[in-house]
Amino acid sequence: MSPSPTPRRPPRRAASSRRASYDESLLDAALQAYLGDAPSRRIRRLRRLSAEERQRETETEALIALSLGFPIDELLPQERPLLPAPIADAPNDYIVVRNHILASWRADPSAPLPRARVLETVAATYDHLVAAAHGFLAREGHINFGVSAAFPAAPPADSAPHGAAVASVLVVGAGLAGLAAARQLLRFGLRVLVFEGRSRPGGRVYTSRLGGGKAAVELGGSVITGIHANPLGVLARQLSIPLHKVRDRCPLYYPDGRTVETRLDRSIDLVFNTLLDHATRLRESLNEAAEGISLGEGIEKLRRLYHVARTEEERVVLDWHLANLEFSNAGCLSELSLAHWDQDDAYEMGGDHCFLAGGNSRLVHALCDGVPVLYEKTVKRIEHGVDGVSVTVEGGQVFQADMALCTVPLGVLKSGSVVFDPELPEQKLGAIQRLGFGLLNKVAMVFPHVFWDEEIDTFGCLNKESSKRGKFFLFYSYHTVSGGAVLIALVAGEAALEFEKVDPVVALHQVLSILKGIYGPKGVTVPDPIQSVCTRWGSDPFCWGSYSHIRVGSSGADYDILAESVNGRLFFAGEATNRSYPATMHGALLSGLREASKILRAAESRAIFDHKKNSLQKSLRLPNGALEDLFMEPDLAFGRFSFVFSSVTPDDPEAPGLARISLDKRLLLQPKDHGSKEDQKDQNPAAEKIDHEAFHLYAIVSREQADRLRLSSDDDKSRLALLCKDLSVKLMGYDTTCDVGGDLILSILSARKARKRLQRPKNFKISH
Repeated sequence: MSPSPTPRRPPRRAASSRRASYDESLLDAALQAYLGDAPSRRIRRLRRLSAEERQRETETEALIALSLGFPIDELLPQERPLLPAPIADAPNDYIVVRNHILASWRADPSAPLPRARVLETVAATYDHLVAAAHGFLAREGHINFGVSAAFPAAPPADSAPHGAAVASVLVVGAGLAGLAAARQLLRFGLRVLVFEGRSRPGGRVYTSRLGGGKAAVELGGSVITGIHANPLGVLARQLSIPLHKVRDRCPLYYPDGRTVETRLDRSIDLVFNTLLDHATRLRESLNEAAEGISLGEGIEKLRRLYHVARTEEERVVLDWHLANLEFSNAGCLSELSLAHWDQDDAYEMGGDHCFLAGGNSRLVHALCDGVPVLYEKTVKRIEHGVDGVSVTVEGGQVFQADMALCTVPLGVLKSGSVVFDPELPEQKLGAIQRLGFGLLNKVAMVFPHVFWDEEIDTFGCLNKESSKRGKFFLFYSYHTVSGGAVLIALVAGEAALEFEKVDPVVALHQVLSILKGIYGPKGVTVPDPIQSVCTRWGSDPFCWGSYSHIRVGSSGADYDILAESVNGRLFFAGEATNRSYPATMHGALLSGLREASKILRAAESRAIFDHKKNSLQKSLRLPNGALEDLFMEPDLAFGRFSFVFSSVTPDDPEAPGLARISLDKRLLLQPKDHGSKEDQKDQNPAAEKIDHEAFHLYAIVSREQADRLRLSSDDDKSRLALLCKDLSVKLMGYDTTCDVGGDLILSILSARKARKRLQRPKNFKISH
């Protein structure tokens, strides 16, 4: 991905039902006598704050959530369907808890934020909301993601794999989207294999080592655009990599070295932004007619209408701003949609734009750690159907799996170099055709020393010809973060297309001529570079361009269409699938986390369906001793309580399971005549032994209910009261449990077998 916009970039104006539990009626009276009428007790873990302090804290956490893209007082559209109906229908308390978790995670993302730690800071009344919010945020990649040692590309040691852990996924492309998805899926416990056509990871994020390997030079995506809430900032923080704020000052120079006067610069900057404001009003007045008009056409008509930028000096300065706008969108203004070009402005990350010390490849290689990647494997064909997927690479080797994630750039999809069988849905093909995929190129140079102003990170150069306004119009200085005197010249708009045909030697001489024109009159000698590189992203068969934009005839909805999966088997990620953050590095990474969650849900749904299907084919008769065998190795145990769960992920709050409560018979079946106890023992020598035998009761519970019991008290009697009174769970004897819970017992047995299968080597099926 080519570099992101500079601080001078113009602000783009925006236009479950629960299974029934059963009771052994003969035990009701004895249980009630044992439990008594004492109310259930909970440990209050909430920090003691005044109402005013708590309100301030809630407001602060809401603002943090807002910066992360969450509405302050409502659910995300994709959040609602994933929550239990009672929470989704009355979400106010849930939203407060959700915001609290987000703020807690971002306060220290160096290590995972477990649910237990959140429970320590929230009133026990809201434990179910903590379970729902933490589960959603973790699975969707909003918390607990990363690249430090605390986030290995493997399931956490203290948790079991998900119910879909036996599923396998083939990921096409080792860019930010593919690596983020693969890493997350591995943490979920799925089997993953990544294919990359290049000999390196990163895709359009490419840090080259020039100048004898001493200087880190960004040939692709370069700027972290908006550090507030940016997941790339989280990764940098986890790796303790310093960030350098791109300084605001960006002087503009004429080709003869003169500096554009401040008055003129500010005046044309105001004109430019006013034109964009009027373009917004124009599309609002045109309504649907604006769909067929380009942004360039609209701006030019407005410029003529208001008679602005009429002098030569004013025109070339305005052209510079227009070139910067084309750079921001990787597309010519003549192609950008007047109606929708800035649809993502509302989601733009706040905060400074930053360089990452040592280059963005540091993040790429951290994402790669522990992820299986096959390099120089160019995918030519992806077949997908009800039975799974197969991926064919150049040379004819075929790999088969349950699902595939395609993260190739939009340019590759447009080229048709990857064949899909069956063909992609017409709606998706239409989105691929409608969306624009533009171009940005660079000339990167490493000099013996810094000869330019060391107090700036960017400077611009004006062009006399409007058609060439994007040719070397902006220079980035990386001397603060690269380890060398690195200067990069950008080529945008129409000039970027022509640049693909220019000989690199000629291009370098042109850049040096511009630099000598700027600094020569100042008495500064421009040395020859030690090494230089010219990019050709438009000719690269692994991308065929730089990044996406909304072309005339397209809209933000096309990003969503491109992100849609096909039959729960074929998934798509990448910056061009992210409607909120297209054309950005963080947008690519976030799309990978998004698809990892979707793949996990699809795999779990398929596992549940397969289990139900297999259950219909099998006898419902339980193996002898099955219930006793289950509790030989419980998934959770404390006091007199032990639990087993049907999910392959026992810590899933929604996982159904069985509870067993072990009680002494003498506690439940006290003789009515206490005075004759010794006489009874004398008459029946086995009576004392029977009195002390363990008596087991059972109940159908969820993992969330089990956790509530565990955290409620250290007293088993209070726990039993909570179970029966507060949670309204009824208890069963052995026979009733086997009768009414037969399906659940079989499900638990199946889940245990799946866990054992996970211990086998994670090999993919490969055909030749």
